[in-house]
Amino acid sequence: MGDKLTIGVSACLLGHKVRFDGGHKHDRFITDTLGQYVEFCPVCPEVEVGFPVPRESLRMVGDPNNPRLKTTKTNVDHTERMLNWARTRIKELENENLCGFIFKSKSPSSGMERVKVYSEKGMPEKIGVGIFARAFMDHFPLIPVEEEGRLHDPKLRENFIESIFALKNWRKTIEKNRSIGNLVDFHTRQKLLLLSHSPTHYRSMGKLVADGKKYSGDELFFRYETHLLEALKLKTTLKKNINILQHILGYFKKQLSADEKQEALEIIGQYRIGNVPLIVPITLLNHFVRKYQEPYLMKQTYLNPHPVDLKLRNHV
Repeated sequence: MGDKLTIGVSACLLGHKVRFDGGHKHDRFITDTLGQYVEFCPVCPEVEVGFPVPRESLRMVGDPNNPRLKTTKTNVDHTERMLNWARTRIKELENENLCGFIFKSKSPSSGMERVKVYSEKGMPEKIGVGIFARAFMDHFPLIPVEEEGRLHDPKLRENFIESIFALKNWRKTIEKNRSIGNLVDFHTRQKLLLLSHSPTHYRSMGKLVADGKKYSGDELFFRYETHLLEALKLKTTLKKNINILQHILGYFKKQLSADEKQEALEIIGQYRIGNVPLIVPITLLNHFVRKYQEPYLMKQTYLNPHPVDLKLRNHV
């Protein structure tokens, strides 16, 4: 997978003792597993804005679309202080080349969704977005984001990590040379990956590439990146994966023996009914790719979209 990519992360998830009670929320998957392949850019809004550790806790109050950030006991309003810091910090993060961000769930500053917002009468509803998280997502609307709690869902974890590696690959591609030829090569290599997320986006991206000379260089690559990241936000499905597995198998119709073809069809069938995870048919198809040196498939990102050690395709 080459050099490491960089993602932002709430500092407490790395084990930093920055929480209001002086503790942390160390997430071992993030540091010990994902950390083998990424560099982290830690952010703690409360500490970076100048609050001490430990400190009085904060909560959001009022209009969920424009909440105030107040201390829970003394009711001191720190909204403008946090917003001003967030604007400055986000400008700094533009220089970090982030491929994603993992937020701390439920946090009034960093929660990505379902954060408690209290009415003036003190009744909470889980309908808010943390002050910093909202500012970040507004400024970087296409960068992949997740919360540590949601990453325990195998499908959400796979989708997020697939997206950050795809964004890294895209950036490496355009760093080398912003040419239409380079774009065609990237789009060709991503065909099956894109189809597994959104055939509709794949078709519109293909038209964009074909009409590439109609656009200025910057506009063409901006449009393509937007489509790419929008497509990757859409989750893969069993049906789409099966279509792609069968499509891949079709490349070997002249090489496979009857037994090999039957074995592949049986394994795809076992995947269809949920008896084996996706990694099983993928492993067999990768074996065929290497055995028969199929040049087109050897370049397809779908077959190796992220490090196998992360075991993202091992869930049923």
